[in-house]
Amino acid sequence: MKIFLGADHAGYELKNIVAEHLRHEDDCDVEDLGAKTLDEDDDYPRYAYSVASRLLGEEDGAALGILLCGSGQGMSMAANRVNGVRAALAWNEDSARAAREDDNANVLVIPARFVDTDETLAMVEAWLKAEFKSDPKYQRRLDELEQLYG
Repeated sequence: MKIFLGADHAGYELKNIVAEHLRHEDDCDVEDLGAKTLDEDDDYPRYAYSVASRLLGEEDGAALGILLCGSGQGMSMAANRVNGVRAALAWNEDSARAAREDDNANVLVIPARFVDTDETLAMVEAWLKAEFKSDPKYQRRLDELEQLYG
């Protein structure tokens, strides 16, 4: 599985931890799209866009994205502006798992200022291991998103 990572200054350190963790997984091909250095003046939109656009450039379902910023709100808003992205902000393992099982989220957003390393890695693992339930009600909702927003 191809996984694209992105973070602004607030998520920079945690992103590096996630990247290192995922690089030890046999089935993960990790690409870090930045920030490459810690810059307190950087902004989240460019990293959200980088991950979202690269994700959509892959074969459908062949790649996922993980974004980190301070609250997770900015990354969520920015990533979800890209047509075809379903970015979900998670605060714990259960919300991360549900994002994938119920909503087929292709981007996980992590609020770096509000979770610790262990919580973050647990969320990432839960999200990656979860599978979309494809229950008709969940698929109907995704279809409706496509109809309304393209």
